[in-house]
Amino acid sequence: MDSFKALRIHQEDGRIVPRLERLRLDQLSPGDVVIRGEYSSVNYKDALAATGKGRILRRFPLVGGVDVAGTVVSSADPRCKPGDRVVVTGAGLSETHDGGFSEYVRVPGEWVIPLPEGLDPRTAMSFGTAGFTAALAIHRLEQNGQTPGLGPVIVTGATGGVGSFAVAMLAERGYAVTALTRKTTASDYLQRLGASAIMPLADVDAGTQPLKKALWGGAIDNLGGATLAWLTRTTVPWGSIASVGLTQGTDLDTTVLPFILRGVSLLGINAVEVPRSVRLDIWQRLAGEFRTAALGRIASREIGLDQLIAELPAWIDATVVGRCLVRLG
Repeated sequence: MDSFKALRIHQEDGRIVPRLERLRLDQLSPGDVVIRGEYSSVNYKDALAATGKGRILRRFPLVGGVDVAGTVVSSADPRCKPGDRVVVTGAGLSETHDGGFSEYVRVPGEWVIPLPEGLDPRTAMSFGTAGFTAALAIHRLEQNGQTPGLGPVIVTGATGGVGSFAVAMLAERGYAVTALTRKTTASDYLQRLGASAIMPLADVDAGTQPLKKALWGGAIDNLGGATLAWLTRTTVPWGSIASVGLTQGTDLDTTVLPFILRGVSLLGINAVEVPRSVRLDIWQRLAGEFRTAALGRIASREIGLDQLIAELPAWIDATVVGRCLVRLG
């Protein structure tokens, strides 16, 4: 190919500036696999990176996009061959390595995951990093002994991509799910995903007590900050909390008492640095037991690469519900 379109993020005079540009393959970060990108998706992290609201990129300029799915066009890695349909999420995309908002992507073969039977690039990006992260969180919770019998699982930031998938996947696995959200107008959406109860964020009373009434069998938390502290105080004995996000803040004001008196577990979920064997397993499960019937309801919007820059501020403003696909071709 002579050149192709990509959304490239620059730092100019202290400002972060995203631009849709034409690039050559030799301008991309090095890698031994070249993929023709077919679909990517928009994540909160992508919006932070491209608007400068978060310090995501470690160098500039860099192509944005933390995930991509498409078809291998060339490979020096024996695990990939031309024509293979593949997915790449996390790793170093849009942090240290040119990312997925591009018609062509070049990456190390270690990062490339073959699409399991039943998933095509569009379906893979309907899940994307958000679906992968939700599945990884549930995987970690259940490895740690989480069962429906421990009580309801609360999902915070429930209308976002990770939250939406967490609600649907947990409900389909037999858990009673409480969806915590500030978007009370989205109650019908959350109930259709499988939430058995909706709790407004305004009803959270973090308080200062080291322990409060035990309410939750477990949690998947996208907020951090005061809400995560409250979850440590209100989770039942032997319950687990999967910490996924930080939209409310990075501080955690709690004590050791929930951990040493109730045996609560706090599990960190890092969807960037994931062993290849775990990635392979999670994508197989996304094609199988985690393939929620709500997939089309969650990933209900699709835009072109040339529409992407105008869409990004909505993720910062937290006005988005569900997922948005980005068509690359």
